[in-house]
Amino acid sequence: MEATIAKRIEQLRRYMRCRQLHAFIIPSTDAHMSEYIPERWEARRWISGFTGSAGTVVVTLGKAGLWTDSRYFLQAADELRGSEITLFKDRLPDTVSIPSWLMSQLPGGARVGVDGNVYSAKDALALQSELGEKSIALVPDFDPFDEIWGNRPALPKTPVAVHSLEWAGEAARQKIEKALAEAGKYGANALWVSSLDTIAWLLNIRGSDVPYNPVAVAHAFLSREQTVLFIDKDKVPPAVALHLEREGVAVAGYHETADFLAKTQGLQVCLDSAKLSFALYNAIAERNRVVDALSVADRLKSIKNETEIAGFRRAMLRDGVALVRFFMWLEEAAPTGNVTEYAVCLKLKELRSRQENFAGESFHTIAGYAANGAINHYHPSAEHSATVGGEGFLLIDSGGQYLDGTTDITRTVAVGDLTDDMKRDYTLVLKGNINLSRAIFPAGTRGSQIDMLARKAMWEHGVNYLHGTGHGVGHYLNVHEGPHSIRPEENPVVLRVGMVATNEPGVYRDYRYGVRTENMMLTRRVMTTDFGDFYGFEILTLCPIDTTPIVREMMTDEETAWLNAYHRAVYEKLSPRLSDAEKAWLKDKTKAL
Repeated sequence: MEATIAKRIEQLRRYMRCRQLHAFIIPSTDAHMSEYIPERWEARRWISGFTGSAGTVVVTLGKAGLWTDSRYFLQAADELRGSEITLFKDRLPDTVSIPSWLMSQLPGGARVGVDGNVYSAKDALALQSELGEKSIALVPDFDPFDEIWGNRPALPKTPVAVHSLEWAGEAARQKIEKALAEAGKYGANALWVSSLDTIAWLLNIRGSDVPYNPVAVAHAFLSREQTVLFIDKDKVPPAVALHLEREGVAVAGYHETADFLAKTQGLQVCLDSAKLSFALYNAIAERNRVVDALSVADRLKSIKNETEIAGFRRAMLRDGVALVRFFMWLEEAAPTGNVTEYAVCLKLKELRSRQENFAGESFHTIAGYAANGAINHYHPSAEHSATVGGEGFLLIDSGGQYLDGTTDITRTVAVGDLTDDMKRDYTLVLKGNINLSRAIFPAGTRGSQIDMLARKAMWEHGVNYLHGTGHGVGHYLNVHEGPHSIRPEENPVVLRVGMVATNEPGVYRDYRYGVRTENMMLTRRVMTTDFGDFYGFEILTLCPIDTTPIVREMMTDEETAWLNAYHRAVYEKLSPRLSDAEKAWLKDKTKAL
């Protein structure tokens, strides 16, 4: 593989020399700024061999580097081994930024290339400004991979489907009207959307162009006069075409955006430069006034309606049943020494697939035994998979896509003898999860203001984790959804009633073990006082938490009471759907501490 990567980097450098480029930047995104992308746009993986979902590769004529975050430090170090690509651990205080590194490597007057079709406008504008301080030009006009990537995958051709009003709870026409009204608050009379999950939600359609994410490659333009969906017309069956027509949506070809924008002028177009390509941003801005704002459609999507909330609850019941059956199987099978991490992934999918409305997994299952649990996004394969059991922890992060909801859950279970350090770390993670779950906070609170509740117990023991604590979750959509989050970094989006988020603190001991406990939570109004509305969380996830590793004396009375109440709820809600043997197993796993 090292020889292949070296050959590909040299191909890129030859391309760069022919076009007088001194560096080229390859992000992880596609033309829609997606986190998870179709194969055609996986250029960063192709050029580097790094398979994580986040990271940026920069290649100069003499050096190459990969910047990625803490979720992938161990994975990147392993996958880059033997190549010339240097790992830069992004977001650490001592790590040089990409602009600073480029300015240290390149002379004034140098040219840095990017493909403007897959580079976000917000990042490009910031990079352009920083590089300009040294008279280095950002040139967004090249896609070298069309030339150097032999047999580059084509865009997917799978058809889209209508997402029934039974599941969506609100017609597309109503959502469009609301989105335009929100854009109007910024003085805009039109809206451009390129985010695939937002388009799917807005128009009540679903696709399968991206693994695990039920979305279709498309752009959308909204105004009072017209709504246009730009999509491969071959992917729109008659039933979907009729649905769109009834909702007032015209269909144009995916590659007709340039012609359309060339005829559009004098509008005030609301867009989110962080979720739009630099190429489209420039095309819109050429003849129209740009109103750059946090995606108004994303904010609407993040607040689930009552139909979506009811769907989440139903999906969690079915998911919980599958998980009970899975952990019963694991408990019996692991001691045989015949269970691999990969077998764990297959069994989870099998048991979920038996549930009503199952539409697939929501992401590639993470099943990390022992040292592999310390790799945040570890993916076992049939060829590379550890055998589970004997001692230590098995960390399992998995989820399902159901027509009425998306699930995401992590459980860490003891599969053998544990050390005192393991038990302490497990208890600290559980305390963090419980303390965030119990939070009561005033309306207007941001995720960054409550993130420390999940970390406080760890900090008191000199322990921390570098990833965020929680992300939004889509409704039969992407398992990672914004714009809200729970993490230390400042995010201006406040938590609102109807938002769903995960709660997933963790501790990772490199090359030893990892611990993470994750539930999904729904923001609800708890009370209204003289000081306004106060919110809290309803725990949606229904699955027992392993109590065997808990250090009881580390738990407060309030934390123990919360865990006992959660386990009572798990048993009461799941037991009517279980056999007698399954009920007995669950009764034991949810007994009070």
